[in-house]
Amino acid sequence: MPSTDLVTMRATDLARAIRDRAVSAREVMQAHLDQIARHNPAVNAIVSLRDPDALLAEAEAADRELKERGPRGPLHGLPHAVKDLSPTAGIRTTHGSPLFRDTVPEVDALHVARLRAAGALLIGKTNVPEFGLGSHSTNPVFGPTRNAYDPRKAGGGSSGGAGVALAMRMVPLADGSDHGGSLRNPAAWNNVLGLRPAAGRIPNSTEEVFLPQLGVLGPMARCTEDLGLLLSVQAGYDPRTPTAFREDPAAFAAPRPRELKGLRIGWIGDFGGHLPFEPGVLDLCEDALRVLSGEGAAVEPVLPAFDPEAIWKSWTRLRQWIIGATLAVHWRDPETRALMRPEAIWEVEQGQGLSAFDVHAASVTRTAWYHCVRELFTRFDVLAMPAAQVFPFAAEETWPREVGGRAMDTYHRWMEVVVPGTLSGCPVISLPAGFNAAGLPMGLQLIAPNRGEAELLAIAAAYEAVTGFDRVLPPALRG
Repeated sequence: MPSTDLVTMRATDLARAIRDRAVSAREVMQAHLDQIARHNPAVNAIVSLRDPDALLAEAEAADRELKERGPRGPLHGLPHAVKDLSPTAGIRTTHGSPLFRDTVPEVDALHVARLRAAGALLIGKTNVPEFGLGSHSTNPVFGPTRNAYDPRKAGGGSSGGAGVALAMRMVPLADGSDHGGSLRNPAAWNNVLGLRPAAGRIPNSTEEVFLPQLGVLGPMARCTEDLGLLLSVQAGYDPRTPTAFREDPAAFAAPRPRELKGLRIGWIGDFGGHLPFEPGVLDLCEDALRVLSGEGAAVEPVLPAFDPEAIWKSWTRLRQWIIGATLAVHWRDPETRALMRPEAIWEVEQGQGLSAFDVHAASVTRTAWYHCVRELFTRFDVLAMPAAQVFPFAAEETWPREVGGRAMDTYHRWMEVVVPGTLSGCPVISLPAGFNAAGLPMGLQLIAPNRGEAELLAIAAAYEAVTGFDRVLPPALRG
């Protein structure tokens, strides 16, 4: 089978071909290593790539295991690069920071262990912003990840390396995480899917497991079936995460399209003018909604009865509390503080100024917003918003200082559009919405009721069948 076919196949089809021994894991590994050699120098999505000879030897071992004992799991023989915020035993994990430039963990993160147990072959890592802060994957260790559709532009973040590697067919699947749009922004900017699950769907081996988390792990993929496959591997209860869901994740493995006729969509848009957008973003998202309405969905504008600035304030305070507490150990030492990016220092110093009462008040606001969203779901099946406020910007920039004529007062204000979904705790998917005149992609967020990942997958499968977004290739791969 030609190597170009192997890298463009759906992950589900590729895994099946390996299991059926129509193609070897070694051939699949070689095809993806060749693709990385051809295209990664232009986009810098894969980092800490392991030795190719060692990877080919592991693929050959996977072929022998398949012959002698059968497949290890549903990802048997698939090459996979893990987001560089997650510990990987024996593979460098830098967090994009000089502080961890040479760190090689001894133990896998919980979800990484699940990838290995499912048969995935870990080839390296995907690039991130330093400490995952911001939606542009650039850092002083590896430099910037560039967009799959225009290497002069940013690839998004913080799962930017994952989104670009996926779009460039350098990996069949990609894992990511999402606090402030880190799955949704790079998905939107690279014409792929990103799913932020409900908190508790995928257990996470964090140092603190009881307090409500804003960040979650999640899958990225080029098509809905692949997205469901990876979610079925990542999800599932683990006693080390007491808040994890107990539902059987196997139900996600083969999502089927739902009937779009009668689907009720509430279009929040710019939240009554509160959110500024680069020209063309809202238009593309409304075009995507027209595709859904053309299939019988009912799309209705809706303005939530909630102060959007209160949502932002609640999120930023909780974020400063969580991130500041995590990074404070490095901030306290002047030598390590000097190696931290300004945004990380800002999060710690803002977090230091918070009282326990401030954190409680922010959490009360978060609860009130959840109940507002819950009430909206009595009228709508899903809520819709753009997945970003701007199109991909120049890769040399750190973040946009102005959007739609408005100055941005923090390094992440330009991604405020993802915050309502995050703060609700509900699952959110980013669907490809199309391209502007310059050929740059945009995405549409759909927010479902709590634990509604299966519904989002079913809608995505139906949308994919109508639009064929999964068949669009980046310019560098065309012809």
